[in-house]
Amino acid sequence: MIEYVIAGNPDDRVLKNASEVIKKGGLVCLPTDTSWVVIADPFSKKGVEKIYRLKKVDRLKHFSLLCDTISRASEVAVIDDSVFRMIKRKIPGHFTFIFDATKKITRAVQANKMDNQVGLRFVPSTLIEKLLEAHGDVVISTNLTNEMISLGEDEDLYSYQIEEALSGQLEMIIDPDEHEFVGLSTIVDFTSGAPEVVRQGVGTL
Repeated sequence: MIEYVIAGNPDDRVLKNASEVIKKGGLVCLPTDTSWVVIADPFSKKGVEKIYRLKKVDRLKHFSLLCDTISRASEVAVIDDSVFRMIKRKIPGHFTFIFDATKKITRAVQANKMDNQVGLRFVPSTLIEKLLEAHGDVVISTNLTNEMISLGEDEDLYSYQIEEALSGQLEMIIDPDEHEFVGLSTIVDFTSGAPEVVRQGVGTL
């Protein structure tokens, strides 16, 4: 089911419905700054199983968590004061930050338990921010690739194509119509205490 919304002012009803879908273990697809993603509730065993099954990858592969605030992020990641001050100036932004994980997330997701690390994104998107606010917690996310939809690497991907290809696996697709993908996020690892750029993307420290 595709729900069309206004990017800068998404319908609260749609956001509430999406949150309910996630809480019940369903999958929701929507665009971020970098790509279309599929999200689930990391604290729903059913949701986690479905998102890994969709990507056809081992349960030890990391997926990022989307966060709306540092306060919320601190429930799943160990963020000390010096790092807090550093990333506060950069979020929301085109970054994926890696931190030591808290028990809240390691108890729920096997990949985080395996190495006690967690990747966080603070996406510069009104739609994402308002959805997370309505949901009241972080969500786990994974990129949707053109290969999964049987499209060429450089072809544009539209919501109707996602619905046709994955209708039996997704409960909802949220389409803001206007969105622009900027490229890969920059991955920064803070687990050693100092920032280490693992992958240079569009975000700059």
